[in-house]
Amino acid sequence: MDQQFLSIEQFNDLLQQWNGKNIKVTKHELDDIDETVLSLENISYESNTRRIDDYVPMHSLHLHGDGNIPTTTNSMTDLPSSMYEIPLQDDSLYEFDGEKFLISTDRGVYKIELTH
Repeated sequence: MDQQFLSIEQFNDLLQQWNGKNIKVTKHELDDIDETVLSLENISYESNTRRIDDYVPMHSLHLHGDGNIPTTTNSMTDLPSSMYEIPLQDDSLYEFDGEKFLISTDRGVYKIELTH
C-alpha cells in the first residue's frame, strides 16, 4: 500500500484498530532516537489551552498500556507510567502505509508500528 496522508479522524479510526496489540513507538527528535514497546490498551487525546509556554503541547495523543524502553546497558526497563504521550500540533502530518503510522511535528517524527 502506498503512503497516504490522513486526517486526525482517519488516523484515530485506524489506530483504534490496534487496541489490544503490541506496538513499537520510535521517536526521532533532533539527533536523538528513542524506542518504546507498549501493549496498547487504550488511546486518548488531551487539549491544553491554558499553556504557559510552548514546552507544554496544545494537543497530545496518549497511548495507554504497560511498556518498556531499552537502556544503555542493552536491557529493558519499565515505562515510568502506563502512558506514552506524543505532542501534537494543529499542523501535524499523519501518514499510514498499511503497516506503520508516521506523525510529523515541529518537534520530531514518531513512527508507530506493530511488533511481532
